[in-house]
Amino acid sequence: MTPTKNESTDTRPLLWHAAIEQLIPAIVRISTPNVSGTGVLISKSVTKSLCAIATAAHVVGDAHYWEQPIRLYHPTSKTTVLLRPGDRAIRVEAGKDEAVVVFDLIKSKIPFPGNPPKLFEKMHVLKPGVEIGWLGFPAIPKAELCFFSGKISAYIQTDSKYLVDGVAIHGVSGGPAFRINDNEVELIGVVTNYYANRSTGETLPGLAAVVDVDEFHKEAEMFKSFDEAKSKESPASAPPPRPMPKASPSDAAPQIPS
Repeated sequence: MTPTKNESTDTRPLLWHAAIEQLIPAIVRISTPNVSGTGVLISKSVTKSLCAIATAAHVVGDAHYWEQPIRLYHPTSKTTVLLRPGDRAIRVEAGKDEAVVVFDLIKSKIPFPGNPPKLFEKMHVLKPGVEIGWLGFPAIPKAELCFFSGKISAYIQTDSKYLVDGVAIHGVSGGPAFRINDNEVELIGVVTNYYANRSTGETLPGLAAVVDVDEFHKEAEMFKSFDEAKSKESPASAPPPRPMPKASPSDAAPQIPS
């Protein structure tokens, strides 16, 4: 049978470059007076003008604690918006290095896509050996959004965290980690830190860490208004520690926020 005009005969698998193109419109660069990182649209209200971006808690921790502004840059549209403390509500997941920033989408004028990226199915865990990718803005002069990839090494159930055989440097924290499944892009979580291998005194390849963001999927739809979201904001606790100093040969692999 000959396919009709509206039927697609393209059964080629979705490649990484095509997956990246789908995800980029949902990504922002996050800049604060002391820290830079990456964020991804995770929730968008269909009845209100609220949206939520997920990131690593240490990216926005200083700004939340010291009530400093947060600047978002949307590379797809070249839009920049400055969120002062009164313009956003920051919610942090206790015990995890992850957070969401809730704000008014209309006021921000960021043209996010109609729907957030699809989330990896809740209560399921990827097996070691599965390849994933992640995107972020490395803290390197003139660096644009960069793509990284690697394979799942292990899953730490108590921390809801994946260890991945790949790189995550400063600025990539909060960036979306994703996989391609049945030609669809699925958001797994956000990059939080990098475990450097310095047991020999030299910096050798280590492991990146990715935490899931299931609990934030309906974040923007939880609230009737921005005022309600602001009232449920997480307390401004002490910011996360700074990156650890270079380890001595006897040190175990330290955890370095990316």
